[in-house]
Amino acid sequence: MNSSVKRFDKKISLQKLTSYNPTEVENALKRLLLPLGGMQAFIKPGQKVLIKPNMLAGKGPDKAVTTHPEIVRAVIKQAQAAGGKVRLGDSPGIGSPENVARKCGILDIVEETGIRFAPFDTSVKIPTTTGTFHELEVAEDVLAADVIINLPKLKTHQMMGLTCAVKNMFGAVVGLRKPRLHLQAGTDKAFFALLLLELCETLSPALTIVDAVVGMEGEGPGSGDPVQIGALLAGTQPLAVDTVATELVGLRPRQVWTQQKALDTNRPGTQLAELELLGDALDDLKITSFRPAKMTDVNFGLKGGLKRYLKNSLTARPVPDHELCQRCHICVTHCPPEAMKIENQRLEIDYERCIRCFCCQELCPHNALITKQGLLLRLNSFLTAK
Repeated sequence: MNSSVKRFDKKISLQKLTSYNPTEVENALKRLLLPLGGMQAFIKPGQKVLIKPNMLAGKGPDKAVTTHPEIVRAVIKQAQAAGGKVRLGDSPGIGSPENVARKCGILDIVEETGIRFAPFDTSVKIPTTTGTFHELEVAEDVLAADVIINLPKLKTHQMMGLTCAVKNMFGAVVGLRKPRLHLQAGTDKAFFALLLLELCETLSPALTIVDAVVGMEGEGPGSGDPVQIGALLAGTQPLAVDTVATELVGLRPRQVWTQQKALDTNRPGTQLAELELLGDALDDLKITSFRPAKMTDVNFGLKGGLKRYLKNSLTARPVPDHELCQRCHICVTHCPPEAMKIENQRLEIDYERCIRCFCCQELCPHNALITKQGLLLRLNSFLTAK
């Protein structure tokens, strides 16, 4: 992997695309990348290329949980045409990478195009480029690549507000090491957002292409509702891509923790005015009825014991829907603080231990966990929405 620090590139390309028709996708992708120099600007013949889609869970493309297979196909074909030796991989939230890739339609594309599948089964410790986190542990397959193409799906995220370019690189962390990082961050969402930013900056994907044809709104990233957006986005700076994606769906930076943390730390690419938008006009692509994830945390500057005392009022928490719950134990197994258990045939949550990471909701295959906001959080959400 090329670990050199990239010069800030302010160019973000946008392209209208309203369906996943293969021909339309292929043509739209070419138009999208043309202002950035085309795929050949990022891949030289013989380079090892890793395509990193969103493969959160083994759900069909119609659920908008994963990057659509037709977007994956078009990117693979252009990477091959540029002479790249292409592999594809991700570390899903639940299930083996191969099974998840098969269920979401991506493995069929891998086999059809003749590229190799990267299982993300071996981790390597690496130093970060920024120093807040001394080292991180990521998939060896990611580090072996000369070029990383980041291929996220635009979705709401119950913990971070939005999962797009920056958050998608968290998939480079293998398996159960993800819950460990959640546990390390605890209830501090700003700390977790900083972790995501530094991980993405350290891995430094050469190109990010966002599948925002059909995104997800509401209780994402795994249990929300598909929503027609009708766009592709591309750029070399994931944070800048997220800035445009946030504007595209009408969210404010304070609704997206990685954006807010990036603003607080004066990272380049967080202001729309500093970016050079190319291709189709952002104003023509914006949607106005996008339903955000519920706000899950508010901080009134309270410290120590008082903040802990008001924890349930200041935050949201996952609540079981016992009619939908199938007692499959997936949430119990993947809960970072081990705050969940099945007792007397019912899912129970210890809210004193719960860190509000919403991993349970993200991974539940039955949509059996809902978000309940505390009283002060509901009041804050109401007042700030006006």
